[in-house]
Amino acid sequence: MSLPGLPADVRLVEVGLRDGLQSVPTPLATAEKVDLVRLLIDAGVREIEAVSFAHPKVLPQLADAAEVMAAVPRVPGVRYRGLAPNYRGAERAVDCGLDELVVVVSADEAVSLRNQRLTVAEALSGLDRIGDLAARSGLRLVTAVACSFFAPARGPVPAAERRRVVEAAVAAGSAGIYLAGTSGQEEPGEMYDGVAEVRSLHPGLEVGVHLHNRNGFAPANALAVLQAGVDWLEGSFAGLGGDLWFPGDPSVLGNAALEDLAHLCDGLGISTGINLPKYMLASDRIVELTGRASASFVSRGGTRAELAAAEWPIPENSAVGKG
Repeated sequence: MSLPGLPADVRLVEVGLRDGLQSVPTPLATAEKVDLVRLLIDAGVREIEAVSFAHPKVLPQLADAAEVMAAVPRVPGVRYRGLAPNYRGAERAVDCGLDELVVVVSADEAVSLRNQRLTVAEALSGLDRIGDLAARSGLRLVTAVACSFFAPARGPVPAAERRRVVEAAVAAGSAGIYLAGTSGQEEPGEMYDGVAEVRSLHPGLEVGVHLHNRNGFAPANALAVLQAGVDWLEGSFAGLGGDLWFPGDPSVLGNAALEDLAHLCDGLGISTGINLPKYMLASDRIVELTGRASASFVSRGGTRAELAAAEWPIPENSAVGKG
């Protein structure tokens, strides 16, 4: 039985191939990435952030972006996204068969300087140019608002700073924006308010949320933004990735596990189109390829259906069943 105020369905966007793999020191082979894409599609995933067009010296893990996009299966209804950190990256991206181009702008000044070596104003000044390029190339532009709610070494980010980036994204022609819980210390109330504000100010704009799970609040935050009317949620297989240059234990710095989000939506009666047992094949495979333990509760504890179908083990020396 679903709770009141929730949608009938929601889109789940897989970001593990980009945001997940950029945190793994040893690059995967192109063929391994393409095989993962096939597993995701077979499981019903229809939106995949597959590549980044950062400079290969900055992210050698993702240096084969063009090769990956040339090899991925083209299936009706499946959309591929790629991230461009700047205009030069966007130029590389436009000829690679993407459906959506993602540009990240931090709402927090210090994170913008550390991560992109740009002030927020400098990052925003390049958005219009990238927006024009995306429009000429027939790509949907999606703007990610990093540190939408909370920033390391600072705390809560004022709504006005988040709003500044959202307004610039809309002016640049973004078809959608997503509010990123970059730090993993976001709370349900502020995430609800952020999505509700964008919904109110820009009713025709698609709105997503990118979830991290440092504080364990990802499921509560997902529930809050679902109630606020979010269009999509983002996570990665096995919870891989996250901003590992932030302070803290790496084991809690990852993205929200997409399998946990799918399991949550199933439990709430919200359709995602994802077949969870099939999706777990991709999640298990990424653990094999990277050697990183899964951060997913579904991986470690199983699903509700699996536990219901379990049988009690009979101890070796038990008298049960003996004459």
